[in-house]
Amino acid sequence: MFGLHRSLFTDEHELFRQSFRDFIAREITPNHAAWEKQKMVSREIWQKLGENGFLGIQAPESLGGMNIQDFRYNAIVIEELGLSGCSALAVGFPLHSDIVMPYILHYATESAKAKYIPKMVTGDYIGAIAMTEPGAGSDLQGILTSAVDEGDHYLVNGSKTFITNGYLSDVVVVAVKTDPGKGAKGISLLILDRDMAGFTRGIPFDKVGLHAQDTCELFFEDVKVPKENLLGKAGEGFKYLMTELAQERLVVALAAVALGEYMLGATISYVKQRKAFGKSISEFQNTRFKLAEMTAALEQGRIYCDYLVYLHNEGKLDSAMSSAAKYNMTELQCKVADECVQLHGGYGYMWEYGVARAWADARVQRIYAGTNEIMKELIARKILQ
Repeated sequence: MFGLHRSLFTDEHELFRQSFRDFIAREITPNHAAWEKQKMVSREIWQKLGENGFLGIQAPESLGGMNIQDFRYNAIVIEELGLSGCSALAVGFPLHSDIVMPYILHYATESAKAKYIPKMVTGDYIGAIAMTEPGAGSDLQGILTSAVDEGDHYLVNGSKTFITNGYLSDVVVVAVKTDPGKGAKGISLLILDRDMAGFTRGIPFDKVGLHAQDTCELFFEDVKVPKENLLGKAGEGFKYLMTELAQERLVVALAAVALGEYMLGATISYVKQRKAFGKSISEFQNTRFKLAEMTAALEQGRIYCDYLVYLHNEGKLDSAMSSAAKYNMTELQCKVADECVQLHGGYGYMWEYGVARAWADARVQRIYAGTNEIMKELIARKILQ
């Protein structure tokens, strides 16, 4: 890469970056292959992340956090996980801190915050969010999981699927229908935890990629959820989801750029060493042009994402902007993945090579957090309003 100066980050940010980079080298990279085989990370790594202050830094000090309201630190965690080649962890860990935890911090009762946030900060509780159902993905208004008001509690029945961190999760933000006749205005959000009777989970899915990240189905059969576990107001869950999804899509975009940079770096190293027809592959014009194209595109993507992180810190990031970032960066990630595998030749199809795993991991980025087709619809709504 060109090594452009990134004015977004201060010396304090870079010290944090180096600390987290060292943590990855010491605690994550040596264990990643084993986690891929077991289809999930260990609970121990979550606790080590908590011990080192890498989870929920935005939580108030009274709840165990550091009250750091600066998303640049969160962006560094996402970026460094991606640059390490640990695609699955660039999804699962930020989802806990940057996607699940904000719902609880922004909308939960004080008693619920006190119950869940401190343990999420330490890594003793692992967070997940459950929106997708077997018959409802991007169309959240089509969910069927119900929550019937029983006076002092809700009675929840239904199921969710493709849930990231699902198997290990201790606390889950669940989208439910509290009033089926009101469409989007009938959706509410509840906090469920693994100790609630009737809440069970399936075995982790055998996915194409992201093998170190546990994804499974969740099942709810007459689960009694206390009223204090309602997030915000009943019937306003869809509004909360639309508000918080902007940050979720920015998280995906940041991971996409970093993972693209990881693949490009690995490919540059490979083509310098690999020889064909008596010379290094890096000497062929096709190789040089492909590397130039990817470098230019990723540098542009990095600057673009840095600007959106700046806007997000200023409270100016909107849904259309984050949708554009998610769409553009995940499309770029998949293009880079394909080009890098091609430049590796047959070795690019071998699982022992990082680009092979990154290629398999990349494809789902264009699907979750809202499909890229939905992203284009959201962008169009903004420009045509």
